[in-house]
Amino acid sequence: MNATPLRPAARRGLADEAADRVREAIFGGHFPPGAPLREVELAASLGISRGSVREGLAVLEREGLVRGGWHRPTTVTEVTAADVEEVYSVRAALDRLAALTARAKATAEDFAELDELVAAMAGEAGADADGPRLLALDIAFHDRIYAAAGNRRLTEAWQAVRSQVFLFQLQRISLGHAHYQSRVVAEHRELVALLRDGDPDELARVAEEHVDSARRSLLTGLS
Repeated sequence: MNATPLRPAARRGLADEAADRVREAIFGGHFPPGAPLREVELAASLGISRGSVREGLAVLEREGLVRGGWHRPTTVTEVTAADVEEVYSVRAALDRLAALTARAKATAEDFAELDELVAAMAGEAGADADGPRLLALDIAFHDRIYAAAGNRRLTEAWQAVRSQVFLFQLQRISLGHAHYQSRVVAEHRELVALLRDGDPDELARVAEEHVDSARRSLLTGLS
């Protein structure tokens, strides 16, 4: 019986590095929504070929971070109200399940890291806060909840929308940084308290409201 022909396994290479570097730049606020991503300029900046850049951008397109097309320039995804409704409705359902699952499985190590992240947020918040840095801590907090839940498929579902959530939250910050700063520490501190020993129904409600508050804030800014 002949073996099924398979292509050689692809090793992690320059395309993945290009995707990582461009993603970091987007998350750092250097490329805002709608900004063009020109292959020639990116290749020169990264010191790699245009082909590697093109493959890297294809990775980001699958994540929903960039958009392009045949004979159309690649740009950072612009945030629309329809996108916000779709992404945040999915995130609310995922976060609710992640919180309830993590409540039953979280370890002392998980709670210690969640406490550290909230403390870092509190230290970062302020009049001169670095918005992208504060948001990175916010996303890391939720990453830890998903990790604590210990459900691989749930984590994969979160990873499928994570980049878009980051991008949309960046847009939220750019439209109303004060609103985000005024709520971020208290909301995450409340989530930790409920994860430790709170009523499950209240935890589910707060987890969903946390997401819905972000959705409403962003939609208000977009209108």
